[in-house]
Amino acid sequence: MSMIHNALSGALAAQAALGTASQNLSNAMTPGYSRQGVVLSTRGPSPGGGRLAVGSGVDVSAIRRFSDDYKNLQLWQAASSRGEMAAAQPYYAQLERVMGSGGTSLSAGLDAFYAALNAASVEPTSVPLRQQIISEADALARRFNSLDRVYASQQAAINEQRGATLQQINTLTRTIAELNGKVAAAEAGGLNVSGLLDERDRQIDALAELVDVRVTGQPDGGKTVALPGGQPLVVGDAAATLAAKTLPDGSQALTLAFAKESFTLPNDRVGGQLGGLNAYEQQVLRPMKASVATLAEELAGRVNAVLGTGFALDGTAGGALFVFDAAAADGMLRVSGVKAEALGLSGDPDKPGNNDRLLELIDLKNQTVALGPLGTVTLGDAYAQLAGRLAILSAQNQAGLDTAETVRVEAEQNWQSTSGVNRDEEAIKLVEFQKMYQANMKVIAIANALFDSTLAAF
Repeated sequence: MSMIHNALSGALAAQAALGTASQNLSNAMTPGYSRQGVVLSTRGPSPGGGRLAVGSGVDVSAIRRFSDDYKNLQLWQAASSRGEMAAAQPYYAQLERVMGSGGTSLSAGLDAFYAALNAASVEPTSVPLRQQIISEADALARRFNSLDRVYASQQAAINEQRGATLQQINTLTRTIAELNGKVAAAEAGGLNVSGLLDERDRQIDALAELVDVRVTGQPDGGKTVALPGGQPLVVGDAAATLAAKTLPDGSQALTLAFAKESFTLPNDRVGGQLGGLNAYEQQVLRPMKASVATLAEELAGRVNAVLGTGFALDGTAGGALFVFDAAAADGMLRVSGVKAEALGLSGDPDKPGNNDRLLELIDLKNQTVALGPLGTVTLGDAYAQLAGRLAILSAQNQAGLDTAETVRVEAEQNWQSTSGVNRDEEAIKLVEFQKMYQANMKVIAIANALFDSTLAAF
């Protein structure tokens, strides 16, 4: 009877192991699935068995889930870095194309404007040449306004994408909190929670792509998820809610509500896609928009100042060429409507052919202007340097994205080495545990035969 008892426990253990191997193979292509394995332990001899008593068989003491918390953290950190770079790259690429396009390039517009001034310097009294200056000034103003609309469009797109990202984050945090509750309840009931843990890890990985997270385990099997600054996203079965509040300048401030507390989040410390959007907006888009507006204002002010000291063809004071208004709905820069004859290109009211003021206008491109991210640059080179800075930042972000992709792939491979399903390994286990099952069934058959022989002796 002890042989039957031992062999039966062995057969049941082999059956559990075969079931686990089949579960692994069936989920070999399931994203985020962590392979499982049986943990076998020897039963000791039964009490009162005597000096010659053998063991009582084998137990399946646990179904082990192969998971490494350190490798999980690496995977989530890699997801956050990749998400941060990936979120900004489409905006970099779009703005590079726009600023480098001949139709919107301010460099091309400025060159055309200065070319018209140079042409008029040969014959300052020519009305057609004067009209060409106004026409090129109008074209230049349209380029400024077109570029400003691109910035506004990107700002609106970022705000919209940020809102969608916050909704995703809130959905994921609620799901993780619910899974925390289910894991705690299942572990308290002694149930296998591997499937719940896999699903929770998948949700955390998706969350890490959107925002940088810090994850710590709890004694009840739950996971606490927080932002890098320590602000809680998930604690037990409770989840925080993220929102964005639009400020008067068009930017947005992030807020986090947890329980009865509310926090204002620093935009530069959230990471993931949300952090990438914030970084692009604060470090690239808004400084670029401000720089172009400053360039338009300085150009308009300096051109108007020179013309204001000059004289028209009839000897009267010259009129302004540009009107700058950063808040105007139809564009921040436009031509004033001045007539060609009224341009103050002469420095002498009695000499309409004098071109002193015209030469001063041409020399404006060599004057310097202070643009935030660039420092002090000349008017003629300002736009080219802005475009060059954008190209450098875009290339750096693309290089960072490529590196982040590589790190993510390596992190996935490291994770696979511990948690992934190896088909060859599982196939070997199937054969080994099949033999174990068959051997134990053979022991049962032999024990039955011995038992029958014993009965036949009486």
